[in-house]
Amino acid sequence: MTFTIVLLALVAAFLGLRLYAVLGKRTGHEQEPVARRSVEVQASPLLRQPSTSGDAASVVPGTDLSNVETAAQSGVKAISNADRNFDSTSFLEGSKTAYKMVLEAFWKGDKEALRFLCDDDVFTSFAEAIDGRAERGETLENRLVRIDEVRIVDASYDHPIARISVRFDADIAAMVKDADGNVIGGSMTDAVETHDIWTFMRDVKSDNRNWKLDETDSV
Repeated sequence: MTFTIVLLALVAAFLGLRLYAVLGKRTGHEQEPVARRSVEVQASPLLRQPSTSGDAASVVPGTDLSNVETAAQSGVKAISNADRNFDSTSFLEGSKTAYKMVLEAFWKGDKEALRFLCDDDVFTSFAEAIDGRAERGETLENRLVRIDEVRIVDASYDHPIARISVRFDADIAAMVKDADGNVIGGSMTDAVETHDIWTFMRDVKSDNRNWKLDETDSV
């Protein structure tokens, strides 16, 4: 299932109350359980470009390419040149939190949180999927077990817009219930391997240092 989503300002005080309590997964994977060890995902910093502090010379922008695929390295370097505060390691840590929060909002059917996180078109897509579940009387009881790996697989800079695509390899326990509470798919004791690519974007000339998530795909 492919969704296009925009991650607006990530406000921890607002989202923490709404998103961190429940974990889950999009529908579509519940029928492919794969046994995995349950290792909880730890919260990462929000996907927000750090502001400059202290001596600017101490900032080493985007130099760690260990989690950047070869095809994306020139793009990461271009973004680093355009935004001297950019750091690929911090970006990836923040992307893990963004991944978790957006999935949780969708799984819970939290339209208020999704409206805050998405643009109008994407909110409509999410809302339609949530309404479809409600019409069928289905509920999701899912849990993000762990994120095994994150890697930057593509990056580009087209002044003033920076775009970075991140691949998330994760394990998710997924279960769907019908209107009577009967399990109709999945299991909370097994986990499903998922492989998603999410693309983030930011106007590097803007005072708003939050990255926006404007596209997701599954591979």
